[in-house]
Amino acid sequence: MTRTRSEGKRGSDNRYGDRLARIAALARNLRWTWSTETQRLFAALDPVEWEATNHNPLATLARLTPERRETLLTDEAFGTQLQHCEDELHSYLRTRTWFQRAATPAQRRLRVAYFCAEYGLHESFPQYAGGLGVLAGDHLKSASDLGIPLVAVGLLYRCGYYQQELDHAGATRAVYPHHNFRLWPVIDTRCVVHIPLGKLHVKARVWQVHVGRVPLYLLDTDVPANRPRDRAITHVLYGGDSETRIRQELVLGIGGMRALEKLGLRPTVFHLNEGHAAFCVLERLQQLRRGRLSLDRATQRVRASTVFTTHTPVAAGHDRFPPALVRRYLAPYAQTIGLAQGELLALGRAAADQPREQFCMTVLALRHSARCNGVSKLHGQVSREMWAHVTGGARSRAASIGHVTNGIHSQTWLAPEMEALYRSYVKPRWIGAGPGDDWWQRAERIPVAELWRARTLLRKKLVHFLRRRLLEQAQRRVEPAAELAAASEALDENALTIGFARRFATYKRAPLIFRDARRLAALLNDPARPVQLIFAGKAHPRDEAGQQFAARIHALARRPAFRGRVVLVENYDMYVGRVLTAGCDVWLNNPLRPQEASGTSGMKPPLHGGLNCSIPDGWWPEAYNRRNGWTIGDGRTCRSRAAQDRYDAEQLYHLLEDEIVPLFYQRGRDGVPRAWARRMVAALKTVCGQFNTHRMLSEYLSEYYLPAHGG
Repeated sequence: MTRTRSEGKRGSDNRYGDRLARIAALARNLRWTWSTETQRLFAALDPVEWEATNHNPLATLARLTPERRETLLTDEAFGTQLQHCEDELHSYLRTRTWFQRAATPAQRRLRVAYFCAEYGLHESFPQYAGGLGVLAGDHLKSASDLGIPLVAVGLLYRCGYYQQELDHAGATRAVYPHHNFRLWPVIDTRCVVHIPLGKLHVKARVWQVHVGRVPLYLLDTDVPANRPRDRAITHVLYGGDSETRIRQELVLGIGGMRALEKLGLRPTVFHLNEGHAAFCVLERLQQLRRGRLSLDRATQRVRASTVFTTHTPVAAGHDRFPPALVRRYLAPYAQTIGLAQGELLALGRAAADQPREQFCMTVLALRHSARCNGVSKLHGQVSREMWAHVTGGARSRAASIGHVTNGIHSQTWLAPEMEALYRSYVKPRWIGAGPGDDWWQRAERIPVAELWRARTLLRKKLVHFLRRRLLEQAQRRVEPAAELAAASEALDENALTIGFARRFATYKRAPLIFRDARRLAALLNDPARPVQLIFAGKAHPRDEAGQQFAARIHALARRPAFRGRVVLVENYDMYVGRVLTAGCDVWLNNPLRPQEASGTSGMKPPLHGGLNCSIPDGWWPEAYNRRNGWTIGDGRTCRSRAAQDRYDAEQLYHLLEDEIVPLFYQRGRDGVPRAWARRMVAALKTVCGQFNTHRMLSEYLSEYYLPAHGG
């Protein structure tokens, strides 16, 4: 029997170089989440189990039958592909990176510690709720690609964020599975830290995840030495009440710093991604005070080396805690820093002399960060106005707020069908690339017919995916046979497909397009120019108004006028997000301006020839140039919410009726909508090269990390 190249090199440890152990090792570096070839390898283990485990290679491996294992051990083609994927990973890790090429010797001593409450790395590793986590995951992946020396810190949630199920009436049922860490790509570091929670301490185990070159450390309080209540601290992401939240944030900020110290890591810059991690600054103060620095000097040192990113332009979205709760959990700890209770509370108050003012995590972060930013140009402006009472005073010690517009990690979100097309014509060079490498400017080289063929293929793939999902949803709800048949036949492979998928917060106004139901029904059901709408999204478990939005769309989708033309997909996650952003022709975004901080989902469709139709909010005002998509309205602000909804809905209808739908169906003899395709190419050229995390990381590096490192 012939041995593969890898087995010849490595020897036959347990037949064929112990392929199963090699597969598991490959799965434990999440570099595979942006490697199409490695994902193909894992899918080949068992395609049915690959889908059933939500694309978890370790779980798929564990569920293989003995017969399938035996087949994999002797399949030469599989062995060759495994060796190819191992070589790809080794080549990636060995390649000299952009940062190594560009940095000076002093800059190479930079070490960034990145703190975030959630990380969206892949659907099989559900440690994220929405955009904040997905952005954090993409941040780590680009840091790895560019070679920026960064270590990340977070929490490991036993139950993660909830899985969404809708009942017959569209009401949300939140399901929290209990995950088995043995089937996740986490490595026990054997490091345990103690975190003060008032007069008591809890223990947290530290796990490590490899994200390419970047180590991610996650703290887990579900250890036998803790009380049941303390073990549950890291069970649910964003679960529980204010007390649960402050306990989680103490573990993240104080525990995260203690984990870095115990692991022997010495960051030079600390990046707080949102206010959840702001307690990190208190632990840094304590560590510096142990070194005999005065409180004033320690505070200066902490501020000089801390970067803070705020993501929330809505006042209610910033964590605030009652003074009594802060005193209960932090007063004994504050004494070790040299802070009296009043001084401690003042750190998180805009007005230090207001005893009833709640303790705000954003204020704590602003006061201890010399460099702060919003996540789009407009959001930076909104944040400066929102926090002027904190940052404006000469005695505030808070820095002014700039902006770094968010981006996406292109390889993570790029569909394989488009990857092959770009390889032929655009010729991207992913490994070793720098933030200035913009191969998207070559998009005009792609033959229009081939670009449109790929667009059509992705739409068809989306329709078949949605039919399967809708059928599964109907079967779970024990729907009658007629509903099962309707689910199997929903949607049209060739109709203009508009997607709306994001968190169902009320300000995002998911049902806005239904404001004039008759007008919309006429638009969707035009036999010559049909249109269809795809919705997906979760509301926070305690956001009843957002859940009512989901219930309303669920009910509307079942009306005769919308049946088969409007669908709502349950349990929006990264997998659903990838399929939708690849398959939709138009990506709809209609928040109340200026409440969308950035909104990265709209950056993903242009990778696949999709076009944005958006309110001029978040990132879109920086990208829109009249040729690469559409803007809804002119950004005017009406006196009431009802008037604003009425104006924005009217503008949206006009765009659809007068521009978008006619342009999509304006075809040549070859069936290709060439004017539409010109917009596709314009979006590729203007969005993909600029609104990505490589560019974003380079801005953080030059404007925030390196100045903080020098400070």
